[in-house]
Amino acid sequence: MLEQYDLHNLMVLDIETVPQYSAFEQVPENLQKLWDLKTQNNRKEATAEEFYDRAGIWAEFGKIICISVGIFTKGKNTGLRIKSFFSHDERELLINFADLLHSQPASLILCAHNGKEFDFPYICRRMLVNGIIIPPQLEMSGKKPWEINHLDTMELWKFGDFKNYTSLNLLAAIFNIPTPKDDIDGSQVGHVYWVEDNLHRISTYCQKDVVATAQLIRRYRGEELIADDCITLIAE
Repeated sequence: MLEQYDLHNLMVLDIETVPQYSAFEQVPENLQKLWDLKTQNNRKEATAEEFYDRAGIWAEFGKIICISVGIFTKGKNTGLRIKSFFSHDERELLINFADLLHSQPASLILCAHNGKEFDFPYICRRMLVNGIIIPPQLEMSGKKPWEINHLDTMELWKFGDFKNYTSLNLLAAIFNIPTPKDDIDGSQVGHVYWVEDNLHRISTYCQKDVVATAQLIRRYRGEELIADDCITLIAE
């Protein structure tokens, strides 16, 4: 599977998001009411305030604090180069990421786990909110489905079955892809950001998901995993 794709024309990415405010009481009153309306069918018996720690999931109430990207490199053995964009200033982060995409071919393929449902639309929405022109690799308006160069490792695993969500961690486990167990999980990102103020820790977590997604692509193609010494992290 995926043998028709040139890995060197593919960029793997992952994003980390948090609520726009550290606490519900800091949210402007008009947005508090809109948050209440937006989530009333999702939060069950929880109040809007109790549910606010989930606000990062919605692009209207969250913001992107980190985007990590990985590209496959050529050589005797296939490698992976990873770079992260992270900042408290979401607009600055998105401009830097957009500049990277504008420097790449319009035909570049973007790949993420659950990217079509979450990462790609979230990035586009936040770019619009921040007044940033969407790069051609992310632009979907006016394009035919086969003209959109997006790959989703979760969608590929479904093989047309839309009943279930399959996590990256589960797929990594069944494909014997090593993943570190000494870091945070997605539910802790908001706490690490707003309470610990540790963007670098979040960046490291995001990079590990990029590595896992890239390794999953290799498994889908029936190829060997990329060796640890062939994975390079580029400083921001």
